[in-house]
Amino acid sequence: MDALRESMNSIFGSWLVTDSTSRLGLICFIYAIFYSIVNLYWFSKARGSEAMPKIRRIAGLDALDEAIGRSTEMGRPIMYTTGMEGLTPPTFASLLILSYAGRSVARYDTRMIVALSQVILLPICETIVRNAYVEEGKPDAFRAEDVRFLTTDQLGYATGVVGTLIREKCASSLMFGLFQGEALIFCEAGFTAGAIQIAGTTSNSQLPFFIATCDYTLIGEELYAASAYLGKDRIRIATLIAQDFGKVVVIAVIGLGILLNLFNSTILTDLMTLY
Repeated sequence: MDALRESMNSIFGSWLVTDSTSRLGLICFIYAIFYSIVNLYWFSKARGSEAMPKIRRIAGLDALDEAIGRSTEMGRPIMYTTGMEGLTPPTFASLLILSYAGRSVARYDTRMIVALSQVILLPICETIVRNAYVEEGKPDAFRAEDVRFLTTDQLGYATGVVGTLIREKCASSLMFGLFQGEALIFCEAGFTAGAIQIAGTTSNSQLPFFIATCDYTLIGEELYAASAYLGKDRIRIATLIAQDFGKVVVIAVIGLGILLNLFNSTILTDLMTLY
């Protein structure tokens, strides 16, 4: 091990700094290169014609169909909210779920109200829902007034959503995106209205409220998995596979480190501090 360390120092010379922060940075850099290679590999497979691995269907997706069916049977609308953020990764995932929900409500002639807090999302969501009706052969059934920009103010947005939930007597409330403190307010209003509630977010601070108050919750990266599953996008599926592969490697290294430490072995530590 000492000989290997000396050979690396002779090759890289002054490129490497031996403090602990630099060691951690080098390890992260090596992992980033490895992860990039894995991503490129799966991206190349996604662009080909080879079948991609299947994504396990999440229980919350079955509940999504259940919520739409419940609103259809009761003749009451669905409330769809995308959270307080603009074009962020959770919002992009939410838009794919919105496209799926839009096709379902168009197919069953169910009304869906989309409440937005960012004006940049208004034309995007309106186009998504409109295209869903066109794909189902019902372009005249689309109601532009049901895709609404409320306000960028957090409390104002929360008030608008709560008012709509109560006045329209929504039978289902779908919340997918990046939420802040308004999350619990939405859930309380949905419970008061008697709505079935399904939520999904990557915000760790709001997940406890959704888990405690909603019927089904997509936790963290399940939001991205759901959007990839519903959208059938091969590139998104490839990204998920690469992420899972990276997680397996990290967990395996941690497990190996624990196992070696139990036997008082420093092999792994020595490999990570060669210089």
